[in-house]
Amino acid sequence: MVMFRLSARSSHSPRVVVVTGASGGVGRAVARAFAARGDRVALVARGRTGLAAVADEVRRAGGTALPLEADVADPRAVEDAAARAESELGPIDVWVNDAFTTVFAEFTDVGPEEFRRVTEVCYLGYVYGTQAALRRMLPRDHGAVVQVGSALAYRGIPLQSAYCGAKHAIQGWNEALRCELLHRRSGVSVTMVQLPAVNTPQFDWSLARMPRRPQPVPPIYQPEPAARAVVHAADHPRRREYWVGGSTVGTLVANAVVPGLLDRYLARTGYASQMTDEPQPSGARHNLWQPLDGAGGRDFGAHGRFDERARPRVAQEWASRHHDALAFAGLAAAAGAVAAGHRLLRR
Repeated sequence: MVMFRLSARSSHSPRVVVVTGASGGVGRAVARAFAARGDRVALVARGRTGLAAVADEVRRAGGTALPLEADVADPRAVEDAAARAESELGPIDVWVNDAFTTVFAEFTDVGPEEFRRVTEVCYLGYVYGTQAALRRMLPRDHGAVVQVGSALAYRGIPLQSAYCGAKHAIQGWNEALRCELLHRRSGVSVTMVQLPAVNTPQFDWSLARMPRRPQPVPPIYQPEPAARAVVHAADHPRRREYWVGGSTVGTLVANAVVPGLLDRYLARTGYASQMTDEPQPSGARHNLWQPLDGAGGRDFGAHGRFDERARPRVAQEWASRHHDALAFAGLAAAAGAVAAGHRLLRR
């Protein structure tokens, strides 16, 4: 299998790229990956400390940085950020939607305003960003929008109902939009990158109502291979979506083949797999309403606290370019999941 690789900088014409959620996690790794090619990168996020830090990293990597403080749940703020990006950097070539927040809790423990907030950031933030991008790209008949998704866009799991709902919404809306662009024979493309569990700071800054500290469902990957996949998708946006990681492939195939059994399997395993052995600190701060990396706050960076367990590479070729062959190969993974599920359910 072949890894996603960034294009050689000598053969790459610098582009103007907007990345939302750029102050931490995958968004931050994505910003650095574009910067390594010499691109001009507009960085959209809420936290000033994280924005200042990623802007410095982009410049040191060889790119041009424009930090833009904005909440993607505010359509006017997103539109203003897009206007500034074009005014100061030039016409936008690529827009990457990545900003998010979440609540780790059972659905009945999530308040209405909390659920609404997650939906506004994780789903409507993508809608507003894409609208701002298309207002500029469609008249030029040029550009690409990359939606950073997740295996959870297809498969809901316990304790993440708001996030899963938003990712499912992005999937359906993005498919509808893609059909419209194809109907218009537009030179603008939208694509989606479905990610596996990634070692990001979200597990330290998200609201959690669980007895133990949250963690990604293993296997866990580092943000850098996810960022390489996003850059590859931006270079090849005509493909409708990309699958990153064997766990994403196995989950999507199993969900297509035996969704009911997967429901039961996740009911048995989905709680423990999302919690460490460490108790959840009482009064832990979170970023649902306000960024934790605000002025004078902590810079969380791209990585979370799972570096020792996270994988630095992901084999991509089947997942990104040969879905048919991958689906066939993934049946083996699905069969394994089915067998494991049957064994678990007999206990």
